[in-house]
Amino acid sequence: MKIVHFCVSCFYIDGYRYQENELIREHVQAGHEVTVVASTETFVNNMDLGYIEPGSYVGKEGANVIRLPYSGPFPEAVRRKLRVHPGIDAILERIKPDAIMFHGLCGWELLTVSRYVRRHPEVVFYADSHEDANNSATNFISKHLLHRQYYRRIIQACLPYIRKVLSISLESIDFCHRQYDIPREKLEFFPLGGTILNDVEYAEVRKRTREKFGFAADEVIFLQSGKFDAKKKLGESLRAFAKTSGSKLKFVVAGAISDSVAAEINPLISADSRVSFLGWKTSEELHELLCAADVYVQPGSQSASMQAALCCRRPVIVDDVLSHQPFVEGNGWLVRSESDLQKVFLEIEADKGRLEAMSGRSLEVARRLLDYSEMARRILQ
Repeated sequence: MKIVHFCVSCFYIDGYRYQENELIREHVQAGHEVTVVASTETFVNNMDLGYIEPGSYVGKEGANVIRLPYSGPFPEAVRRKLRVHPGIDAILERIKPDAIMFHGLCGWELLTVSRYVRRHPEVVFYADSHEDANNSATNFISKHLLHRQYYRRIIQACLPYIRKVLSISLESIDFCHRQYDIPREKLEFFPLGGTILNDVEYAEVRKRTREKFGFAADEVIFLQSGKFDAKKKLGESLRAFAKTSGSKLKFVVAGAISDSVAAEINPLISADSRVSFLGWKTSEELHELLCAADVYVQPGSQSASMQAALCCRRPVIVDDVLSHQPFVEGNGWLVRSESDLQKVFLEIEADKGRLEAMSGRSLEVARRLLDYSEMARRILQ
């Protein structure tokens, strides 16, 4: 099949393990002819979003990537919110795709793609939504003018041509229904997923990576990863972990620490010899660390790494919010405070043996909800 992924209403970052990358990679590996049409928004380093020059190239996922500039008679900052790009209809007429996945509902070009599908109703057309009340429409102008008046009207005009709006979380489903008036029957839960290794592959990666980092067989490794700012609550994790005393407990931090929290975090890392800071890791290196760890910790803002951790069979400690609840079924803990974190760490210290069974339950959740190979096939139907 010829498949086009649109990333003009969201950033596209080559070589990462975001949902867009994983679905594109799965489609390429399945032998499809895949094109990514993206804006120029991407990571310019491991912490900050920025912009690159337009152009065409073969991306790290193996798909053809077309980066388009923003257009329109407005200042650049406004164009980046309106999300108008030149030449999209011509690209579609040239490629003649069998299936289209439009990542992110909010942008003008949803109209362009919908007009193409109206002319070619045989095309399989899905859109996804990552928007929720935590990251979108967070002030009066954004909520009432940009999202309610501009984006909502575009979405409503396009709904007849979209098979389903695939929302990454239960919070996103609620937000799309309230903010854009999308009927609930048009919305489908389509969570961020991950790569699930078979038993032999998993055991090999886990053994090799634990040996690489010197993790002993009887040590319990807690892992927290990401781009750390105040919302990630790494400080709360480290202070709670410090209340434990067992020498066989280790806490590994992998990622990049924002300058805004460095003065808080760095002394906490230095104060406990059981804590290691590994710095930024590539998506492949993080996947290996997730296989090697014993518990994944994410008490703060949401991240795709939590779902990746489940796919790597990790019990999880995560923030008690609606979007996390479908993923915690006897395979982890939902926490709301630093004191909750402390209780969980002490509970694990007192009974390490339960982690093996919880690992198996995380795998069950991952196979049921998070397998990207199955999700990639879903959006071709």
